[in-house]
Formats: sequence, structure tokens, C-alpha cells
Amino acid sequence: MRGFSRSFAVCVAGIMALAGCTNSAPPPEQPAPQSSDALPGEGVPSVVPQPELLDRLGDDVAVRGKVEVVVDPLVERQTKDLAKQVLELAGADEVAIREPGAPATDASLRVRIGERTSPTVVKGLQEAGMGAPVPMDKEAYVLAVRPDTDMEVFIGASDPAGAYYGVQTLRQLVSPGRIAGVSVLDRPAMPLRGAIEGFYGPPWTHQERMDQLAFYGDVKLNTYIYAPKDDPYHREKWREPYPAQELGEVRELIGQAGAHHVKFTFALSPGNSICYSDPRDFQALQAKLQAMYDEGVRDFSLPLDDISYTRWNCAGDERAYGRPSEGSAGRAQADLLNKVQREFVDTHPGVAPLQFVPTEYSDVEDSEYKTAIREALDPRVLVMWTGDGVIPRQITVSDAKQAETVWGRKVFLWDNYPVNDFNGSRGRIMLGSYDKRERGLSDQLAGDVVNPMNQAAASKVVEIGAADFSWNDEDFDPQRAWRAAAEYLAGKRLAGDSPGVQADPATAEALLAFFDLEHMAPVANGSAWLPPAPELSRRLDAFRAAWTGGDRRAAVRDLRAYAELVANAPERIRAGAPRDFVTDTDHWLTATDQWGQALLATADGLQARASGDEATAKARFDEARWAADAAERIHSTTAEVRPAGQVLVADGVLDAFLTEAPGLR
Repeated sequence: MRGFSRSFAVCVAGIMALAGCTNSAPPPEQPAPQSSDALPGEGVPSVVPQPELLDRLGDDVAVRGKVEVVVDPLVERQTKDLAKQVLELAGADEVAIREPGAPATDASLRVRIGERTSPTVVKGLQEAGMGAPVPMDKEAYVLAVRPDTDMEVFIGASDPAGAYYGVQTLRQLVSPGRIAGVSVLDRPAMPLRGAIEGFYGPPWTHQERMDQLAFYGDVKLNTYIYAPKDDPYHREKWREPYPAQELGEVRELIGQAGAHHVKFTFALSPGNSICYSDPRDFQALQAKLQAMYDEGVRDFSLPLDDISYTRWNCAGDERAYGRPSEGSAGRAQADLLNKVQREFVDTHPGVAPLQFVPTEYSDVEDSEYKTAIREALDPRVLVMWTGDGVIPRQITVSDAKQAETVWGRKVFLWDNYPVNDFNGSRGRIMLGSYDKRERGLSDQLAGDVVNPMNQAAASKVVEIGAADFSWNDEDFDPQRAWRAAAEYLAGKRLAGDSPGVQADPATAEALLAFFDLEHMAPVANGSAWLPPAPELSRRLDAFRAAWTGGDRRAAVRDLRAYAELVANAPERIRAGAPRDFVTDTDHWLTATDQWGQALLATADGLQARASGDEATAKARFDEARWAADAAERIHSTTAEVRPAGQVLVADGVLDAFLTEAPGLR
């Protein structure tokens, strides 16, 4: 079991003395000593991803004047810079960073960041009541904010990534002028967490990728897989080296990923043209990987998805493996992958096990192809899997266990959500919750990466949900993570423009209303696995019940209040959300403005009807139809998303109600 008991979390037998801890009840909490820098605190703040343990320790700590940060060699430059930025945003006039042993400075608050076994960190955590052993996992950390006379914050980490993540949590404990007096014990549930840029259509720009990598650091995602289908040097021209400009951009991305503790995973997809039996093709593949290794890449993937295994690309493969078939394709691919693992990965220091996307990448049914892979593929190679379909309706522990059986190893989830590059997603932008992923998958999966949209900034809504789930699936709440995405985009962020530590409530409320309108998520044939506009649907059902029940004044009042929120949401979002998010969603915001005006006019028409003014009611219903017609004429373009089409907003819910309303009597 992954969780820590609360009695274990307060055991004071020493931070490394596991044998001395018992499950006896903790002693009664003692009030923290008061000082001029202790501020009353209530409850615990929201932190995303949700920590394993987050408890109120005492009063909040004031942040003012000079703050001193003492760091061990474990703490890297980017973590120091992050701590400085967070404390300045919280209200510090000056942040001084020094190493242990250097002369202390006169400061109102001290922050100590170090290795979990550092004596001063151990002592500070023990004195704060955090005497339990710090989790020993990679990327783990423990944090305590001590509101006593010393005014100290302690972060103990298992490695540099853990220290960085501890400071990312500190960022979310900060509000203007204070840090919440809490304790945190935390570690990730899954070792690989992130996104795979694996969609068709316009690839992300270099700047969008740079921003995404910084954002992944904010939300503790540690993996980015570079695999855009429409990059010719990734797929069609896989043998050719990247031109100097593109290689320079990759170099920047590798540096950006490292600065935010993200594994930059380079994917090469040769399946449409490779000759498995030709040594020259293997040499070309190896040369391409070597070029990326020389630039600093240590994680590699060979996707062999979306190719045919009913034909060979050269006559030599038929001589080597027999006539084209599922089984012969599996054997050829296994030979290639084993050779890359053993002759490239194993001979290059620091390289992680190879990742692989099979040609049969969905479902859990056995086949000749899967049998060939299972029996021949090196057990270290990670196999990616998309669930019960290319676009899954859900991801269950049972399905993941069956996938492990057919592939002969725990699978690495390629989650095709929120990707919108297929015909069934035409006209949609996916802003729904990260839902229908079952708790317990962390015990069954090698990792979880989502395939995002052509719209990079808008993909953050689902990426935040995936970050929360893959970090702590046992405590995952899709709605909490959805609200957290709205708060992040409303100002509670570091990546992107206008960084801050506190969300603007009006912007967050507008974003949630907009997310709801774009909640529907389809499978490949266009049918929904996430329902359209659940909050709007609930409110319309409440309206219908009140209207037919005779309380028409209350029915219209409540409907109009929500209609105003929807109609005003685009303007609020354009003013308060990041510019790149606004750009990504521009057509949908414009359509929402029109649909919102239509809903407002409909509410006014219903009010007029309830008052017996049928002429005004008809005029308002006509206005609603004109606004809806204008909304339906808004289309996306192929320069933005593939496939383009009419922009859809709460379709099947809002449009249906606007058609229904004039007939209500």
C-alpha cells in the first residue's frame, strides 16, 4: 500500500528510524508559540498534484523584508532560481541564497532546502513534528513550515528533482505576504508522467514547446516525448539528419527540459520505409539517435504505429522473415528493437530503456503480432498502449492487467486525450476533466503520457488533470483537478505570461463555465465518452423542473444568472487568461459569445412570456436565433487544427434548448 498513516507521519523516533515508529495515537497538538511573524491560518491550501499527506502544522508564516535560503549542493541552480522567484512573489524585498557553513544573514525568514539526511534538515523536520522517515523514492520530498519563533521552512529531498518539486509545492502554499503553516510528505505514484506530442496536423511551434516544458515543471510532469507526425524528419525523412536550424531548436528544448526536470524523449518513426534486414538502415537509424545523444538526449522511443504490416518495404525482409503477416512483422520489429536496445542503449551511458509504440497499440486481445513481440522482445523495452481503443472510453486496472498479459510486461499508457486530430473530433476543443481513469493504475502502469491537441496552451487543462492523476491516483478527484486547471490559468502559475501566486476568482469562474461548454469528448466515431456541458445540462434541467412546476419567476431568474456568466465569460477570459490560451481558443470564445447572447435573449423571452408579453417574447426569441446562426457560421482552419470544421459549443445541449424554449408555455 502506498499511503502513510497519520500516526506514522507524526512519529518522532527520528527521520531515518523506521524501526522505532509505532502506530500509537499521536500526542495532542500543542499550540504553536506566537510571534509577530505568525499569522492565523485556516484549513490547508489546494496543491496540485495532490500530495500524499498535507496537514495543517500551525499558523501561517509572514513573508516580508529579507528572506535567507540555505541550500545543499543537491539543490540545482534552477531550483534556487525558482525559490527566489516564489519568495519574491510572496512579498520578500530581498532573497539571499547561501550554502551551509557560510555566515548567516539577518533575515525575517529562513528557508532550508537540502538532502533528506542532512543533519540540520533532519533536526528541523523533527522539531516541526515531521519525524517520520522521508519517502526514499526518486523525486520524493518532505516539507514543513514552522510558525515558531525561528520562522523557518524546511524542505528535505531524495534527489535534485525532489528538491525542485518541493519548491513547486512551496509555490502553491504561498499567498501574498504569507506561507501556509503546513507539513507535506510526498512522492509520485508513477515514474513516468507527461505528454507525447504525437498528433497529426500542425505541430507545436518551438516557443509552444518551450512553454510546455516549463509548464510541466510547474505541475511535476517529468516526461515529454517528441513525436509529431507532421515533422518530416521524425517520420518520412527519418534517415536524414536535422538541418542546422531545427537541430539548434532541439538543443534548446533539451536544455529547457533539463532546467525543469523533464526527460526529453526523442522519438523516431521509421516504419513506413525501413528495411529491417538491411544493415544500412540500422546504421542510419543509429546515426540519427547518436546525433540526439550528442546533444544530450538520454531517452529514446521508436514508434511503429500507424503503419502497414501486410507489406514489406524491401525484398530482403521477405527472405529474412517470410511472407508479410502479423507474426512476421512482430518478429522483424522485435529484432530491430532488440538491436537498438543492446547495441545503442546498452553502450551509451545514462540512456534509459528504449520505448516502443507497437503497430497494434490498442485493445487487450492477443494476436500473432503480440505473441511474436511478447516472446522475442527484450523485457527492458517499454511497450506503449492506448487502452481499450485508439481513443479509449475509459482506462481500467483490469484492462491494464490484461495488456500486461498479452505484452509480457507492464505497459506504458499513451492516453489519446485530449488529442483532437481525428474526424470524430472535428470542430472540438477538448477542455473536459481528466476522468474515467481508474484509481490503482499506478500499480499497473509503467507510466502515463497524454497525447495533447494541436492547441498547446489549451491542452494544459487536461494535462493538469493527468499530472494530478499520475502523481497520486489514490486520492485523485477529477473535479478538483479541473478546478485547479481553471485556477492555474487564472493566475496561479509560473509558466506563461503574467506569473502569480493567486488566481483571479472571476477569471477562474469564467474559465470553468467555458470548460463546461467544451466538456464533450468523443471516441473515434464521434460518440461521447465524456458528456456535453454537464453543468449547463444540470441547470437547464433545473429550469425545466421549476418552469413546469409553476415557479416561473425563479426558473428564469436562475437561468438568466447563468446565461450572464456564459455570455460574459469570453470577455473575462480574454482579459485575464494567458495570451496563448486565448489565441488557441479564439474561435470557440467568439462562438461562446454568440451562444451566450442567444441564451440571454432566450431567458429574456421566457421572462416576457411569463409576464404575458408575447410580442416581446417573440422578439427576444428571434434575437436568440440570429445569434445562434452567427455562432454556427464560425469555423476553425487547417492552419490551426486537423481536421477543421464548424466550431462546436455545448452541441446537443445549448442548441437543443434554444430550439425548445420558444415552444415552452
